[in-house]
Amino acid sequence: MTGSVDLPLDLAELSFTAAGESLIRRTVLPSGVRILSEFMPGSRSATLGYWVAVGSRDESAAAPSSNGTAGQSSNFGSTHFLEHLLFKGTGTRSAFDIASAFDRVGGEHNAMTAKEYTCYYAKVRDGDLAMAVEVIADMLCSSVLDRDEFEIERGVILEELAMADDDPADVASERFFQTVLGEHPLGRPIGGNADTIRAVQRDAVWEHYRANYRPQDLVITAAGAVDHDELVAGVEASLRRAGWDLGLQARPVERRATTAASIAGGGRLSVVHRPIEQSNILIGVPGLLATDDRRVTLSVLNSIFGGGMSSRLFQEIREKRGLAYSVYSFGAGYSDAGVFGIYAGCSPAKAAQVTELMLAELHKLARFGVTDDEMERATGQLSGASALALENSDTRMSRLGRSEITMGEFSDLDESLRLLAQVTADDVQQLAADLAGRTVSVAAVGTVDEDSFAPILDIASHAPQ
Repeated sequence: MTGSVDLPLDLAELSFTAAGESLIRRTVLPSGVRILSEFMPGSRSATLGYWVAVGSRDESAAAPSSNGTAGQSSNFGSTHFLEHLLFKGTGTRSAFDIASAFDRVGGEHNAMTAKEYTCYYAKVRDGDLAMAVEVIADMLCSSVLDRDEFEIERGVILEELAMADDDPADVASERFFQTVLGEHPLGRPIGGNADTIRAVQRDAVWEHYRANYRPQDLVITAAGAVDHDELVAGVEASLRRAGWDLGLQARPVERRATTAASIAGGGRLSVVHRPIEQSNILIGVPGLLATDDRRVTLSVLNSIFGGGMSSRLFQEIREKRGLAYSVYSFGAGYSDAGVFGIYAGCSPAKAAQVTELMLAELHKLARFGVTDDEMERATGQLSGASALALENSDTRMSRLGRSEITMGEFSDLDESLRLLAQVTADDVQQLAADLAGRTVSVAAVGTVDEDSFAPILDIASHAPQ
């Protein structure tokens, strides 16, 4: 293929060959269900995903009722609750039946909740794909959301959140998103928090389920040893058995708007005091949208700045100065907002110094740019990592899902490498200058002093570009 392939919502059938002679096919059923597959020659397994484009950002303080009137309770935490509850049983399968269906064939099954989507997935041998299609369809479409199981799972989720709260890096990450994105729904934690999980009621979660798990919301992707026609037939049959009326015609739900939101930051600094040996520090700024044309440039910038052992952050802070064991940068893009962040774990006594060094490296990149050698290394790193990742059907299944839900277009490896080769050193420097000029926020967990960060934040707000 040459260039990206558009994925129009009103196109019933689409087929094309991608890099490596993999065959990609897409079918949009009259009911609005979208089914995408990628046949990987020589594969003996397949990865399957059932996606809905609803995530933690889509929860609200007042849940809508099924008759369209306002509900009385918040549905914060509903997305995470559903990720758990859909494994707890349907009208025809118990939770044990669901688990044993995959265990008896050596398969894997799980789910992931994100800020803008939820995915229920499985990986099985090629001969067991029909079973996976059937079981996940039953889970997704005919879950009973049993009230007793709901209360049991409330306790499980609270334990999961408690486990995350014991990890200072996780705590720093949640505080970082809240600090950078403020009141924007993307700033909320994906899994909710203990208060929202304790407060949410089964009826609110049920209404959230009814409102968002419909044929027009559903995207199914599969990669590996997949026969598309068999997949489509199996999906249709299993959805009907699960009780969905596929005779009703509906257009797939529109993709999210990709106009940048106005971000009013939650603050410049957020500190969580913990009596631990290390300070976990995250500093950063509002980043790029998922659809921003500069996202490839950002990947090059991130590789050079903090994406590996040869990156500037690693070399300056760990190798030359020995101030941290873990130090890196990252970018996360969503439909209407994003973040660019830098992380380090270090001694509390060195927290201010490390923070200052991380910001200094970003401003140095913005002011002086990058070398030809750094560009070559970054391009090589990203090209190799992309190719190696696509050896895995999990990655290809996820690529199909994100292409359909978020991007509205599909790019194969060849197109990705072509775009990567077009990034110049000037592009990287210009983007670095843009990011370095944005409002800096800091989140820290550990034995740290808030006052030690004040001079750094003041310098950051007046740094020359």
